[in-house]
Amino acid sequence: MELHGSTREDAPPRTPGFRMLGVHFDLLTTDKLHQAVVDAVESDQRWVIGGHNMHSIYLCHHDPKMRRFYERSHWTFLDGMPLVWLAHSLGMPARREHRHAPVDWMPGLLAIAAEKGWRVFFLGSEPGVGERGAANLVARFPGLDLRTHHGFFDATPGSAEAEAVLEEIRAWRPNILAVCMGMPRQEHWIVDHLDRLDANVVFNLGALMDLFAGELPIPPRWVGQVGMEWLYRLCSHPRRVWRRYLLEPWFLLPHLARDLKSGSHGGTETRR
Repeated sequence: MELHGSTREDAPPRTPGFRMLGVHFDLLTTDKLHQAVVDAVESDQRWVIGGHNMHSIYLCHHDPKMRRFYERSHWTFLDGMPLVWLAHSLGMPARREHRHAPVDWMPGLLAIAAEKGWRVFFLGSEPGVGERGAANLVARFPGLDLRTHHGFFDATPGSAEAEAVLEEIRAWRPNILAVCMGMPRQEHWIVDHLDRLDANVVFNLGALMDLFAGELPIPPRWVGQVGMEWLYRLCSHPRRVWRRYLLEPWFLLPHLARDLKSGSHGGTETRR
């Protein structure tokens, strides 16, 4: 494993969790998620924190490299109330406080980063979008040390553009690296380059910077709390997400049937 500086990748504390639909979830509250990042930075670790939604679960069952990303993740949180409700119906100990939409918990983490003087790097979005999102975030969190790079580059391992991006990240040595290039491209990029990423925490966060830049509308937060954020996005950008919300969930029915057959205790586990 190639590491720069003193960053290392030790096992984090054990976390209670469960398996559902063939994948693992950790039971993290927002406070525990933030504390995991603080622990990683203060102990100079390199940890991967991933989020699962229905789309990522579908991709995991079709894409080996996507599965590899979650195998290398040190924590995996639930991104979406429908997953929390499904887990609860199966007898898993998931509750509303374990649901984490990045647009909700990232501002609190950036506030911590600004207070502690951490370096943050957002990779993704179209050219110019990241800069607008960064300007909005720095205005919101004065003192935030934030850099961005667009996601429209040749991500092929070893390409000149990929190497230039890696060098930019290496030179910045971010405490937080948010890769926002959409699924599964962002997970592929992380898996291909993780051993060369000199960052304390690496996230896969989809279109998050587009939301912070105002490129995409942020759904009213009560919509997410009642589990209808998917419907808001389907109505707002049907051509972009119709397949994700209307077709992919049907594939997961056999996995749900297996969970129902195994019973509520078959999926609980403690990872690491």
